[in-house]
Amino acid sequence: MADTSFTDPPMSRSPRLTALACALLLAACTSAPPAAAASDTAPVGTGIPGGGIQADHLARHLSVLASDAFEGRAPTTEGERKTVDYISAQFVEAGLEPGGDAGGWTQAVTLERSVIEGPVTAQLHVGGATRALANGDDIAVETLRPGTGVDLSGTPLVFAGYGITAPELDWDDYAGLDVAGKVVVVLINDPDFERDTPGKFGGRALTWYGRWTYKYEEAAKRGAAGVLIVHETEPASYPWATVRNGRAGPQYDIVRDNAETHHLPMRGWMTREVAQQLFTDAGLDFDAEKRRAQIQGFKGGALGDATLDIAFKVKRDRVTSHNVVGVLPGASRPDETVILSGHWDSFGVGAPDDSGDAIINGAVDNATAIASMIELARVFAAGPRPARTLQFIALTAEENGLLGATYYAANPLRPLETTAAVLNMEMWSPDGETRDISSWGKGRVSLEGDLATAAAVDGRGWSPDPNLEAGLFYRADHFAFAQAGVPAITIGPGMDQLDGGVAGGTAARADYFAERYHQPGDAFDDSWDMAGPTADTRTVYRLAYTLANGEDWPAWDSDSEFSARRVTSDAARATPAK
Repeated sequence: MADTSFTDPPMSRSPRLTALACALLLAACTSAPPAAAASDTAPVGTGIPGGGIQADHLARHLSVLASDAFEGRAPTTEGERKTVDYISAQFVEAGLEPGGDAGGWTQAVTLERSVIEGPVTAQLHVGGATRALANGDDIAVETLRPGTGVDLSGTPLVFAGYGITAPELDWDDYAGLDVAGKVVVVLINDPDFERDTPGKFGGRALTWYGRWTYKYEEAAKRGAAGVLIVHETEPASYPWATVRNGRAGPQYDIVRDNAETHHLPMRGWMTREVAQQLFTDAGLDFDAEKRRAQIQGFKGGALGDATLDIAFKVKRDRVTSHNVVGVLPGASRPDETVILSGHWDSFGVGAPDDSGDAIINGAVDNATAIASMIELARVFAAGPRPARTLQFIALTAEENGLLGATYYAANPLRPLETTAAVLNMEMWSPDGETRDISSWGKGRVSLEGDLATAAAVDGRGWSPDPNLEAGLFYRADHFAFAQAGVPAITIGPGMDQLDGGVAGGTAARADYFAERYHQPGDAFDDSWDMAGPTADTRTVYRLAYTLANGEDWPAWDSDSEFSARRVTSDAARATPAK
């Protein structure tokens, strides 16, 4: 789930439920009507068939995909080969047509892989004193820029507040600031997170400007030598261990023609403690500077005479992973597409847990969604063909930064301007059926209302994300499609259990994140209650059925950052082909 190795590093194994875990609880914030019986017959008058989703089918696929034989489904491993072969075979059995490259079942996703070799040496010079910085403890760094390594010496440090340039908000942290060839120190999240009252950025809900990927890209545009983001657990929504662990292994990116300019020479994080000492040595108060950065008109500047030396070697190569793609051509409007997606990858083989198990099976995250995708392919192919084409995409490398989705969005197999919607699935819960279903983040897209309508067919409710400051909208595969303008959401489980209520759902999910999330304990067993995944898959079926047979085009709200991009697609779609 949620780009945690490249864009958001893996969670630590702390028994304490972190802020990110709390965000992922997606607790029921609105009341839902009592759930209807889990039947395959829709209420009279809805016109939507039940789909015939079978719990035993879901369990069977899960038992295979999350088995030790699949070795944790890491990209570019034997586990990937087995996973791709299994999904492809199930698509064939379901009755789909191949939708990949050259008439096959896969889309090759070429990735750039970089691995730090040897030690990282780093020294901070300020106020006449020199301090060594330990990678992993004081800083956590990486590079995706082409080359054999990083070698910065005597590089000036400048403070650029939150590192945001937002002309529509009359906000520019880089105003009057020359950062070319310098290392930029920036704060995590955006200026509103710690303000007493909402400001330009709409309150505590994380915006795209608060995402650290945005901060890297903005500094790269200005020719910076690097960025160090000051990590703080609450505004980041994960602890330092998450940052450290995510940069301890290989880093991946799609192949880019502009990689030299797109990526900074060096990028990474520093702890709050290191930042506080740096500001103090530079004659500044860190907390005071942070408060100043939250006010419109903030002006950044040099951190005294502070400079940074940092060097490390990098080994680079290219590897190929695969998206698995099947299609069910539409009956009357086959050129229009509804995508059903989910990521197939997990973390492979990691460090052994207390029992000696080292395989991170990824049962909940995200074999549950792939099992649902296979089952949805079966029921749709067995029934009347929908008007629009359904495209089923099992995406690779989500845990490395949404890379399979990013690659597809840059190299679509079907035109994005005629793709009506993307319904991405994540992490169904095995802890019992719920009265609700959820979506991640505040999408500001009509699909949220459509999901609520689909859930209501079975007497269920829709629960919005209660922890918008975690920015989950920007951290799942649907986001890559959203950036391209395609209306998209990620659908996840609700929390209001039929047997246990919200309290029971919260407790069960807290236990999962503390004990199994991104750990070997995320394994399938026969004791799982499949009623929840079955009900959730049925709701996704209702929604996909409606979209695939409808004539309307889902749309972003007018205040969405993606609405303008979809307007371009709308214009292209409305222009008759010559």
